[in-house]
Amino acid sequence: MSYKFTGGMSHIRNVVTEGLRYRLVDARGEVVGRLASRLSILLQGKDKPTYQPHKSEGDVVVVVNAAEVTLTGRKMDQKKYYRHTGYVGGLVERTAREMMNQEPTFVLRKAVERMLPKNKLRREIMRKLRVFPGERHAFEEHELVPFEMPPRAIRKKKTPIVDVPDGFQPMNPEQHRRDVALASNSDAAREALHIRSEAMRAAREGSAGDVFDESS
Repeated sequence: MSYKFTGGMSHIRNVVTEGLRYRLVDARGEVVGRLASRLSILLQGKDKPTYQPHKSEGDVVVVVNAAEVTLTGRKMDQKKYYRHTGYVGGLVERTAREMMNQEPTFVLRKAVERMLPKNKLRREIMRKLRVFPGERHAFEEHELVPFEMPPRAIRKKKTPIVDVPDGFQPMNPEQHRRDVALASNSDAAREALHIRSEAMRAAREGSAGDVFDESS
């Protein structure tokens, strides 16, 4: 899908960009919340050893393909954004999907804004965020430093409880005893459930066979 590119947005007003890097972030396929948290870190400069909370020393962040971000679950239809026109009964409610169709960059920009500190620096920090719905952007003349999103953390499977070899003893005997007892109870419960399900299945097959014999 192609989006209308109007140029502009390359001049960042009222922000000192001397000594700052221009970070290029590809938002294609990224989860909005996870991406927004990383962008807020870059914008605040928390990835630098010189970070100071009362100064805006974060880099300029250029985001492309913002129209291809994703939301987990059914948030695209369940998440709602509200605004008021100022008139009686003027509450306007729109879902995330409607906002993406109307303004593809709104959802990501709003997520980043809400993750920044609620102080006077937030407006200045947000000026350093430039979000584009497609591949094209207005910062070709700058030296862009790509930023790669870190891989998602995958939960590791729990290590099974095994007997302590001869000649060894657990560092915490009481905790090891409880873990072994819990694992044994879990195994026994699973075995009992398996036996019960097999018995119920055999009973159903037997009753079905009896009905078939009577009908024949």
